[in-house]
Formats: sequence, structure tokens, C-alpha cells
Amino acid sequence: MQKLLYIRFFIILIFSFMQPKYFFLLTILSFFLIFPAFPQQNNEQEITTSLKQEELIIDHTILLNNEQDIVPLRNLRERTVASIRFGMKESLAFNQRLMRYAPVKAFDPPKERQDLNKLADELKFYNTLIFQVDDQALKNADFLHFMASEAIGKQVILCGYGAIENLALLDTLQLPLIWTTYTNTLAAQTLASAVFGGVALQARLSKNISARYTVGSGFTTIKSRLGYAYPEALGISSTFLADSIGAIVDEAIAKKATPGAVVMVVKNGEVIFERGYGYHTYDKQRPTLVSDLFDMASVSKITATTPSVMRLAEEQKIDLNQTIGHYLVQAQHTNKANIKLRDVMLHQAGFIPFIPFFRHLAPTDMSRDSSAAYAVKLADGRFLRTNYYEDVMWPEMLQSKVNPAGQKYVYSDISMYVMKEVVEQQASEPIERYVQEQFYQPLGMYKTGYRPRDRFPKEVIVPTENDTYFRNTLLEGFVHDPGAAMANGVAGHAGIFSTANDLAIYAQMLLNKGTYGGEIYFQPQTVEEYTSKQSSISRRGLGFDRWDPDLTKEYPSKLASPATFGHTGYTGTCIWIDPEHQLTYIFLSNRVHPTDTNTLLKLNIRSRIQDVIYKAIAEGR
Repeated sequence: MQKLLYIRFFIILIFSFMQPKYFFLLTILSFFLIFPAFPQQNNEQEITTSLKQEELIIDHTILLNNEQDIVPLRNLRERTVASIRFGMKESLAFNQRLMRYAPVKAFDPPKERQDLNKLADELKFYNTLIFQVDDQALKNADFLHFMASEAIGKQVILCGYGAIENLALLDTLQLPLIWTTYTNTLAAQTLASAVFGGVALQARLSKNISARYTVGSGFTTIKSRLGYAYPEALGISSTFLADSIGAIVDEAIAKKATPGAVVMVVKNGEVIFERGYGYHTYDKQRPTLVSDLFDMASVSKITATTPSVMRLAEEQKIDLNQTIGHYLVQAQHTNKANIKLRDVMLHQAGFIPFIPFFRHLAPTDMSRDSSAAYAVKLADGRFLRTNYYEDVMWPEMLQSKVNPAGQKYVYSDISMYVMKEVVEQQASEPIERYVQEQFYQPLGMYKTGYRPRDRFPKEVIVPTENDTYFRNTLLEGFVHDPGAAMANGVAGHAGIFSTANDLAIYAQMLLNKGTYGGEIYFQPQTVEEYTSKQSSISRRGLGFDRWDPDLTKEYPSKLASPATFGHTGYTGTCIWIDPEHQLTYIFLSNRVHPTDTNTLLKLNIRSRIQDVIYKAIAEGR
């Protein structure tokens, strides 16, 4: 390719001399034809160099003192983690990588010796401490004493780099220690990933360092969580992915399909592509970041309600062959009583698609101010009458029309309203708390959940619609779906907010057949059952949407395998998981901003990006 560009350059240059009046124009054209190749070549050379260096770093990163099997960390739900810098100039990169796996509070080193007491006071509420050091920090006796003191009653891990001979200074300590001789950003990221099992370690000391650290010392770990790698590590071109995906997203933004988006690709357990595009809104005040939270819309169905049903079914608290009336007393004297949960999960229960609850509101049902009588926050400055869901919405759903079950596929939000009620009845707690305890916290999905404004500033949440028909305000961190909003932001079909990284964790757990981070969330057969085709009248799995066997629909992508499952969301989101390719594709956007349009769908943005990913894999680009 590069030789061809040189040939073109010289042909045009020769022609320009033959046609003097075009000399300037053609000479400039020749430069545009050849010089764009240089940045790409340099980028590929840099990536190749980084890949080789990364391999060397992993091969020379040693885990010591891990007799208690503390590393990689498990039981995230029970941990409060702090990262304390006593060295390591790449602390920011280290901490950013840690926070891909769990909520971690970062602390800077004390400036004076007496400040250690203040630091100790700040650390008392953390049960897991990660100390970042370099070889010079090991010579600080105050630091070593402080670290040994903090290890009493806590789990402490030491991560560091530098001259390996200085490990002799730690000869009396028995704390887990991850060390590399490399001293750069890649080394810091590798150390952080190793703490949580994002990389596997197997290196051994090649020489005697001290009485404790002798030749051959070291522990082996297995990769148990997501890793982060260049596409080239899997034979895929970074440039091809970036250029191809970028062109499609740029088209979407230019044609007002969405003001911004995040795209993530995970292959073989490695995040190989992640990028934020555009802005939160068209005023271009806040760039879209990969760490931003998005309204998941119907992706909530497979990230909240469906896994809850899966867990309760494994515990034999839910039987999909039982009826709604079997579990819900309120439904026993309604037309929903004898409908089986299996039909509900397959969207073939005969329910109507949705009920526009907000259209039934009376002026007295809403208030500008919160109070005991108006405790349901719909948006900033908008409150709904307390218990409106229990008093009005739920009874209306129970009395709504039904058609014969099992005969026709009708995608219905009513289905997941019902399943949310069944989950809460059988779990004996609100689904909002149940999914946090059972899935999000232990998995490390600490940004995922209902009602994000209770936990995060609105600046990190991508706004959705400028609602002019119901709430009359810009929706910033409040669920877009009106019914879910009226249900206090917590519903079975909508209400979850999440990030691409959190969704990738969830997807990888499913690709691992229910296991992640050394913990078992589901039995393999449960994952197989819910994600495979379970209906004779549709493509659906139990809760999960799937690849469509009607190839003319090219859904979700014309190149996806028949094993692909996932879901889309009304706000412009999707997650598709392909076990045959060990692939996860995530697209997050706010296509409903500032108003609801179908441009994203008309341009087929999500599927076209998915096609590009498969082409990159197939052609090894």
C-alpha cells in the first residue's frame, strides 16, 4: 500500500510538470494522497511496540505472598476498597484501571510524617487497601510501618514496580505483593488488572532476592474478569475499527440521529474497542465519555428483571410453568390469573403492548413540590401523587384486555411490569435492592442501577428527551419511559441506567455461562435455557431478544451468528452477545434528544456498526 502511494505521488508530480498551469493544484493533491498513510503507519508501529511491551510486562509481573489466595480479589459486594499512592508516578492510570472493576477511593500520599495519622483515620472505613509504590518508597521506614499497621484486620495488597532487588526490604512482611521491573503506564495498568484478575500471572523470580524471596518464588492466577487489549492482540486492526465505526457514528450525529454515542466491543474476554462520540446534547457543552451513564430503556428487561427471574428460578422460588395467579393474589380474580409465566417472558401472554398512563392524570395528581402526599419524583421540579402506581396503575394493568395466550407474539411492556411484581413477591424485597445485592455489587457493576440521581451527579448522566408533553422539562437522570417514571423510576421494563463497561461485565458473565470473577451467578444450563430460542411462534428467548432466522430482516446484523442474543432499548441503546464468536457489542446513545425521532433506525446505525465488527474479525483487519 505504501509503495502504491509513492508511485501515485511521482506520477502526479511528473504530470504536473507536463501541465504547468496545474502544477500547484496537482502537487498539493499528491501530498494529500501520500501523507495520510504516515500517521496510520506510525500508529500501527506504536501499537505493535506496545503489544510487545505489554506481553513482556505480563510475563515479568510476579505475584508473591499469595498463600491465602487473596489475589485476584473476590467478594466485591463485601469490600470497601481504597488505593493509596506512596510511589508510582502513573497513579492516575493505575487508579483508572482499578475503577473498571470496582468502586475504589483514591488517596494521595501524606506530605508530612504526622499526616499518616490523618490518613489512618480516613482509611478506617475501608476493609481492602491497595498500596501503590515504587522501589524508592520501600526505603521509607515510616511507610513500611504504616502499611504493616493497616494490615491488622484488613486485607492489604502491595502493587509496585522498579528494581527487584529492593524487595529484600519487604522480607518481614507477608502481604500479597504484585511487582514488575517495568516502570511505565502499561506496567501500572497491568498491576491494577492483576489485582482483579483482568490478566493472568505466572511469572517466577529468576534469582534469589532474600530469605523470603528466592529463585522460583511466585504464584499463578487465572484470568477471571474482563481484560483491556489492543484489537491487534486478536489480529484485528485498530485503524479499521476506529475509521469504520467512527464514520458511521459521525453520520448519525451529522444527521441529527443522536447528539452522541458510546461504542464498545469485547472479544474473547478483552475490551478491544471503546470510544465516546459527540456530546451529551447538540449545544456541545459536554463531550460524551465512555464512563457516562445512559438510560437503558428496554435493555433493563435483560439486565434487571430477567436475571432476577433466572436466580429465583434456580432457587426454585419461581416456576415458569406456574401462573400469574399462583404468585400474585391481586391477579387471582382477573383475566391474568391463569396465564403462565413462560408466556409472559416470551411476550406471548396476550397482553396489549402498553398503557399510556400519563394521559389519565388529573391536575391534582401532580405537584411542583415534594411532600408526603407527592413523594414520587418524576423529574426535577415534577412530583406525582404518592402510591399512584399501587392505587391506579397496577390495578389498571391487572384489568387490561388480554388475548388468548401462546398464540401470537406481541411485544409488551406489561409483561415485565408483571414479572417485576412476581420477582418482588418471591424475593421478599424491592427489585431495586435485589439486583444491587445479587448482581451489580458482586459483579463490580457499581454504576448500574435504578434512579441514578440518588448516587451520581447529573453531569455524568446523558440527558434524554426535552419532555414537552408530560413532565415539561429536560430529563436528566430520570427514566425516559413515562410509565416507569410514574412507578417511582423502578419498573421491570425500564428504569436501569448503566455504562458500557458495566454492561460488558454483565455480558461476559453470560458468555462465561454464569461465572465471573471467581463467583458463580448461574448454572450453565440456566444461561443456555434463557438465551436460546424458546418460542415456537417467535425468535425470542426467555426475556432475551435473539437473532432473527428471517434473513431478510438482517437482525440484529446480517453477519451475526444464530446463537446471538441481547436486546435493544427505545432510547437508542443495544447490547448483543454472540457466543459463537465470544463477542459482545454495545451501542449507547440518546436518540430521543431533544425529541423522539426515528433517524437512528432509518439509518440502521446500530446494525451497520455491528456488521463492521464482524467484517473486522473475519478479515483479520
